[in-house]
Amino acid sequence: MTSVGEGRATAASPYPNYSGLRLDWPAERVLRVTMSRGAMNSMDFELHHDLAGIWRLIDADPDVSAVVLTGEGRAFSAGGDFDMVERIIEDHDFRCRMWKDGRALVENILGCGKPIVSAINGPAAGGALAAALLADVSVAARTAKLVDGHTTLGVAADDHAVAIWPLLCSMAKAKYYLMTSEPITGEEAERLGLVTFCVDDGDVMARALEIATRLAAGAPNAIRWTKHALNNWVRAAWPAFEASLALGILGFAGPEAEEGLAALREKRPARFNPTSYV
Repeated sequence: MTSVGEGRATAASPYPNYSGLRLDWPAERVLRVTMSRGAMNSMDFELHHDLAGIWRLIDADPDVSAVVLTGEGRAFSAGGDFDMVERIIEDHDFRCRMWKDGRALVENILGCGKPIVSAINGPAAGGALAAALLADVSVAARTAKLVDGHTTLGVAADDHAVAIWPLLCSMAKAKYYLMTSEPITGEEAERLGLVTFCVDDGDVMARALEIATRLAAGAPNAIRWTKHALNNWVRAAWPAFEASLALGILGFAGPEAEEGLAALREKRPARFNPTSYV
């Protein structure tokens, strides 16, 4: 196992020194990207921005044939931290930057030619869940909890869900889980088709690396072109995704997001106004 820059054909790494992403090479031509930011790997703007942008660098890196994305410690990522959410609510310009980054995250993962394997080792939410489910192959721990919690926060489901969930687990299941924000275990996620594989908690990385190594040893053009063609199913949903992203960002400017964030911080049920719909 080597860190980025060691054992490469090029002398210098094409990747910056990320504060919230740790990069290493666990197998030949396999780059592992590990989210590393505290106990739950919650996202600040920098981590969200870096996770959105790294896929362009990976796509252009001739030394990478496959990627594993995971989280450090017991969590994949708990999603956006409260400070970032508060800033989205209060700052219009920042809200626009987050809209742009949310769009880039989906666009860049779809556009990255290298096959991506997500190793969902623990709780996954927010932008990290988007990356996990947009990966070409997803491996989830049996007890991992996946949740798109946007409606709990008081905003429409955006990030990725409208584009990919109906394809993976049907429209009926997508509507239920996205409107209720009900968590899904790794085991249930596999049953629904939301993830590719569910394995015992201690076997997640081994299984992800096994798959990534196999992909890295395969015919690169054949694999990448297959991925590109299949991703047109998601691209066909782009207008629906754009609408969801715009509506999600719009919600941050309203009172429901303020109440949702306050309730999460105070660990109480939210008290939304049932007659506030315009």
